[in-house]
Parts: sequence; C-alpha cells; structure tokens
Amino acid sequence: MRTPLVVGVDAGATSTRCLVSAIDGTVLGRGHAAGANQNSSGGRPAEALAGALRMALEGLDPAAVELGVIGAAGAAAAGAAEARQAAEEAWHATGLGGALRSVTDLEVAFSAGTPHRSGLLLLAGTGAAAVAFRDGVPFVRCDGYGWLLGDEGSAVWQGREALRAVLCAVDGRGPATLLTGPVSAALEVAAQDDPEGHAQALVRVAYRRPPAALGLLAPLVGAAAGAGDEVARGITAAAAGHLLHALDVVARRGGRPAGSPVVLAGSVLLSAGPVADLVRAGIQERFGAGPAEARDGAAGAAALAVAALTGSPLDPAVHARLTVSR
Repeated sequence: MRTPLVVGVDAGATSTRCLVSAIDGTVLGRGHAAGANQNSSGGRPAEALAGALRMALEGLDPAAVELGVIGAAGAAAAGAAEARQAAEEAWHATGLGGALRSVTDLEVAFSAGTPHRSGLLLLAGTGAAAVAFRDGVPFVRCDGYGWLLGDEGSAVWQGREALRAVLCAVDGRGPATLLTGPVSAALEVAAQDDPEGHAQALVRVAYRRPPAALGLLAPLVGAAAGAGDEVARGITAAAAGHLLHALDVVARRGGRPAGSPVVLAGSVLLSAGPVADLVRAGIQERFGAGPAEARDGAAGAAALAVAALTGSPLDPAVHARLTVSR
C-alpha cells in the first residue's frame, strides 16, 4: 500500500519554500525558489512555485501526493483569485493530481509556530501583519496591506524609511545619518559630491527594483542603530511600536484564550536585531511569557495538509517532526 504524502508550500515575497512529508511528519523532500508574491516580487509567481515543487519532489512519486497546501503572501481576499490561479498552474505543471488548497502566508506561519489552533500571530518579514486565530481560522487581522498601503514595521517598511532618511540627509531636509554610505552601497550608487546627483541616482535605482527589494536594506538599519545612529534608532523604535500596536489591536478585538501562544514569524522578528529585541520585550511585558517561533512556513503548510487529510487535530509529535530545526 502506497504511503500518502502531503506538500506544504510557503510562497513569500522574497523566497518560496516547499516541503514534502509523510502523514506522520517525516520530511522526505525540500525545495526552494525565488519569491512568488504577485504584488511585490516581480516575475511570474507560478514559475517560482513550480520550481520549488520540482526540487522538493525529486526522487518521489508525484502520484503519492494526496493533498497540498500552498500559503502565499498577498493571497487574502484582494488577491485570492490570482494566488489560486498561480498555485493551480504550478501544481498541474509539476504533474501533481492530488487535492490543492490555497491559503494565506499568515495561516501557514501560525501553523509553523504551534500545533494549537487558537492564539496570536505577529509576522514581520517582507510584509507585516498581526492576526488572532480561533479554531485554526484567522478571526481578526490587522495590517498586511502590502508595501504601498501598510506592512508597517516590516523589512520593506524599514528599508523605505531608511532610503527616505538618506534622501533627506543628502538634500538637506534631515540630519546626517550613518545609513547614507551603506544604503548607497547596497543600491550600487557611488558617493557623489553633488547632492542632487546623488539623490537622483538613489531614486532611479530604487524605482527600477521590485518593492520587495527594499527589504534588503532593513539589516542596515539595525546595524546603524546598534552603532548609535539616532536616525536608525528612530526607525527601529517606530517599527517595533507599529508591530506591537497591531498585536495589541488583535489581542483586544479577537481575544486570547488563557495559555494560548503568541507566535512570531518573519525575518525581522526571527533574526537578531533591535526590532526583534523590542518586540520580544513588549510581548513578555504584555503577556507574561515569551513567544513561540515560526521558523519554517513550508512545514506549517504541510502541518495544515496533514490535519486536513487525516481529519484530526494535529498530533504535537507530528508537528515537532515537521518543524524540527535542520
């Protein structure tokens, strides 16, 4: 008798990750590709999804896959149809015939951090959002509106604020900042004696890149803040404030059952840095306990697939096997 397999995919704005597992949580394959967010990644999301799927399925029988869950950034109501279309295109392009479910990156992130079905999620990577979950379903959501309209505190938000601060420093509207050199170098803009020429070169490069690329500037903000730069410190403090405020909103509006987890997800909150430190301290102060961590969104998607396929709450032991550090 063939062992049924599941597929979990976390299609983020910066990268796409895929995991294939047995229903007992044994991981059998992994794949990765470029970002697959139709709003900010550039390129064709279906191609990135298909690339990650092919890599994860290498050496495995696609016919054994009975269910896949693809979680995609930008797949909430406003982008659900496009995300579903890209997922189905990639699914069939890789020869998969099992059932397919398309969900948001928020659902796979929460599932990656805990086997519990209720609690709070705070995500800050390329984008940012806070969510209260009830019985595995997003009940109240705050932000996650994308680089243009929201995602306050995210890597892209920090990168945009850093570039704004550098432009202000260059043209004289704002104070000098240690960010000017590193941000210019990251955008491959040479230092210039002419302030207007320097500013225009930065603007030209920034507008030619996908919005998600601004997130690559976020680590420079943390480094400058650690070096004592007041402008960078202001950006990191504002980022943490936005994120904690969003968490407060969903905790108030959605409630938090006693003992339920607060899950952190995304590179901003799972990497060392001043924003992560401030947010963790704020969570400890508010809830009296530290947060859980969602390190692998693809594992979270696979966990959702296992639970759906078996029709039972996810066994914590299965969750542990799927999400164990590798």
